[in-house]
Amino acid sequence: MAKKGYWMAHVRITNPERYKDYAAANAAAFKKYNARFLVRGGDAVVAAGTLGERRHVVIEFDSFETAKACYHSPEYQAAAKIRDEASTAEIIVVEGYGD
Repeated sequence: MAKKGYWMAHVRITNPERYKDYAAANAAAFKKYNARFLVRGGDAVVAAGTLGERRHVVIEFDSFETAKACYHSPEYQAAAKIRDEASTAEIIVVEGYGD
């Protein structure tokens, strides 16, 4: 069985109105690749490090390959252009642990 894949993102929103457009635009890719949000904003405490005031997001995919495919898909890349207009983001695509 393939290990799950995850996106972990730390986002500093610079244009909240435009960021709403990004959230609407990314829905097509996330639906196509069966993405499940585990964390999507919400209260957070930085226990160590320098992440500061950011929006934190964790998205789960059925596999690491699916997570990578979603990120590189035309649907998500179109949304990413909007994301880059509305925020600065650090996003990592990572393979899950265990079977």
